[in-house]
Amino acid sequence: MEIAILPCKTIIIPSKISEYPSKFKAFSRIAQQKLTNDAYLKGLCNHGRLTEAISSLDSCGSTVSPATLSSLIESCIDSNSLDLCYKLHATVKKWVKEPDPFLETKLVGMYAKCGSLDDAFKVFEEMRQRNLYTWSAIIGACSREKRWGDVVELFYWMMNDGDVVPDNFLFPKILQACSNSRDAETGRLIHGMAIKLGLSKELRVNNSILSVYAKCGLLSFAEKFFERMEVNDRVSWNAMITGYCHAGQINEAERLIESMKEKGLEPDEITWNVLISSCNHLGKCDVAKKLMNAMETCGVKPDVFTWTSMILGFAQNNRRLEAVKLFREMLLSGVVPNGITVMSAISACSSLKDVRKGKEVHLVAIKLGHGEDVLVGNSLVDMYSKCGKLDSARRVFDTMSEKDVYTWNSMIGGYCQAGYCGVAHDLFKQMQESGFILPNVVTWNVMITGYIQNGDEDEAMDMFNTMEKIGGVKRDTATWNALIAGLLDRGQKNKALGIFRQMQSCGVKPNSVTVLSILPACANLIAVKKLKEIHCCVVKRSLESELSVANSMIDTYAKAGEIEYSKKIFSKMPSVDIITWNTMTTGYVLHGCADEAIELFERMTRQECRPNRGTFASVISAYGLAKKVEEGKRVFSNMTEEYQIVPCLDHYVAVVNLYGRSGKVDEAFEFVANMASEESEDVSIWWALLTCCRRHGNVKLAIHAGEKLLELEPDNNNDTSFVRKLVLQLYDLRGISKESLKMKRKETTGYSLGRSWMEEKNTVHTFVSGDLRQLDGKSLRSWIERVESCNKESQYRDMLSIEEEEEEEEEESVGIHSEKLALAFALIKSCRESTPRTIRVVKNVRMCGNCHRFAKLVSKRHGCEIYISDSKCLHHFKNGVCSCCDYW
Repeated sequence: MEIAILPCKTIIIPSKISEYPSKFKAFSRIAQQKLTNDAYLKGLCNHGRLTEAISSLDSCGSTVSPATLSSLIESCIDSNSLDLCYKLHATVKKWVKEPDPFLETKLVGMYAKCGSLDDAFKVFEEMRQRNLYTWSAIIGACSREKRWGDVVELFYWMMNDGDVVPDNFLFPKILQACSNSRDAETGRLIHGMAIKLGLSKELRVNNSILSVYAKCGLLSFAEKFFERMEVNDRVSWNAMITGYCHAGQINEAERLIESMKEKGLEPDEITWNVLISSCNHLGKCDVAKKLMNAMETCGVKPDVFTWTSMILGFAQNNRRLEAVKLFREMLLSGVVPNGITVMSAISACSSLKDVRKGKEVHLVAIKLGHGEDVLVGNSLVDMYSKCGKLDSARRVFDTMSEKDVYTWNSMIGGYCQAGYCGVAHDLFKQMQESGFILPNVVTWNVMITGYIQNGDEDEAMDMFNTMEKIGGVKRDTATWNALIAGLLDRGQKNKALGIFRQMQSCGVKPNSVTVLSILPACANLIAVKKLKEIHCCVVKRSLESELSVANSMIDTYAKAGEIEYSKKIFSKMPSVDIITWNTMTTGYVLHGCADEAIELFERMTRQECRPNRGTFASVISAYGLAKKVEEGKRVFSNMTEEYQIVPCLDHYVAVVNLYGRSGKVDEAFEFVANMASEESEDVSIWWALLTCCRRHGNVKLAIHAGEKLLELEPDNNNDTSFVRKLVLQLYDLRGISKESLKMKRKETTGYSLGRSWMEEKNTVHTFVSGDLRQLDGKSLRSWIERVESCNKESQYRDMLSIEEEEEEEEEESVGIHSEKLALAFALIKSCRESTPRTIRVVKNVRMCGNCHRFAKLVSKRHGCEIYISDSKCLHHFKNGVCSCCDYW
């Protein structure tokens, strides 16, 4: 029978009720009210009516218990609403007059967990009394946000307060911050404190101390501490293995794994993943692959972290095709990829520009539910853009419900890269007007780069100038770099150098990218002063230790005629790579220093540095300069047989010059005849053969080489004009009719007069063949004629080349060649100032034999060094001898 409870209006009151004091009656009413309010507010919270509960709290006043307030705080944390947090906090401050450490600690945690660490710090700083829980709350909040520096600062603040000492739960969090911020000093301090506080046997504390020493690279300390620990668990072993992995000592890490097994502890997923991830990070992808196989052999199945590490490692180490294959293997193994795995696979397809594979990964992402992932969406936009599929990229972009600034930048960058700067600008404006995600510095940089790369310099400069004033975005180093690189790509060297100076005057510090962008502007004979200015900037910014910068400095100094500076930089480099060796070797070859180049190659091989294609091209050229044909042939043979390097055009040209410099014309022709048809049809090969024939007076083969050049390069430019005149002259020598020349005579619109440039007192002077306006024309002409009268009787008049008469006739018709005018100008000026000097001249076309002899004689008679860079090579004249050995 069910029991029914019926409402009853009758109230039975005892006959005798003692009189209670009035104070007790008041207390009873308050307690009853408090109980009612607490229950009411908790009921609202339980039914999800948190906003109503906070509003009611204002009317309940001080009658609410701390437990109820704590419950409201927890509800705010669950709601993850900062607005509700602010309302609740304001009400609490209104009614709770006496500071309550428990409640304040709860508020600290509330703000931290709702994503406002700044508000958490405000509450924390206003607290009059802080206990261990308070410190744990704020330190734990900073740890969750990975603000390791703040954690360490809070530890020192805690110690300065002196009231509270960390316990065995808080110490590991502080030590984790020390590990991640590489703060070994604080780690040592805590180690000492742990001993004094009797925590030296706490395994969690000991593992955290061990992790500090290992991650900070203090492996000897870590090893000693590890050996002295009474108990070692997997965390201890993993900390040591991680330390050796981060230090690049993979062999030591593998040794520890074997020791771990001997102690009866099998490595878990964390152990293997740390080792595999480190190998990939160090570029040892093959080792990582072997370790993954060993992992499976030990019965530990690779998880999503293992596969992601492998895919990311292969993709980042330029092995993208293998990264995509690994992604397929992962799917076949049954391991479900996460967003980062999918993103890595898409990025690999993007770098390969393989849209088919990219679409396959895209389909997998949709099936696995990663289609809405922002990172995956961004990588898809980037992939389709780089593959030229802008419609697909835009579809992904438009369907993304959530976009970040990277999404917009990828889409804008895709349009810019494809040359659609107008569409990119429309999207840029849309981004500005949306008000949700505003263009950042990267967005502006992408637009500037897009405009200047597509030839719209005015729009690029307009974006650059309005970026800060209108856009409110401060230019960064990359902004200046984009403009400098773009101007250099367009051949605007002076403008690029001007922007570089403006950058420095605005207080923006150049980085390695800036230096690498601007150095090519100084890679000529008349920019040495500018180059030295940039070198000073490199030293001031401590960039000389960066390998890429040092390599570029070596190359630029060599091209600027300062090989001694290149040698000094090379000799001071703490570490070198194959690019360093090649750059220095090429510099020596450029300056005709054959012995130094060969010695450097031998030194390189002794140090077990494996030569590459570029190395062999320079070394074969060096043997050619030294006229060591057999040694050069042996190097060419070793390149293919020992190093399995397939020869390319540069190697073939070097071998032709190897034969040519030693007068082995027939062997050179035989070598070309045996070459593959594709390479033998290149202009560079036949120029090398023509030079060989001219130098050694082989008229028959010179005609053949010249005719082939006119066939391959019929365009009417300076080189073609020179070859045509040469071939016609050779026809006369052989009695061949000029009508048989298989090339129609064209208008000479493509022919440009010889021009030379020389820098004098920060002013670049331009000289044009036949133009005597510099200084006094009569003085220049008479000076040149005096030197040439000596030239005709001089011992420095080398063997007549087969085109010499044609050159002399040309100079009579065109006028004095520009390099002669430059030399005359320089020496007349220096005679007035009585200063010994080095003369540097840049010429736009090949230097003729007559001018070459003239420069040799001037260098001998006037005791000066002359550098002339023409379209073929760098000539260094000293004491009547040229570095090219009269072969150019």
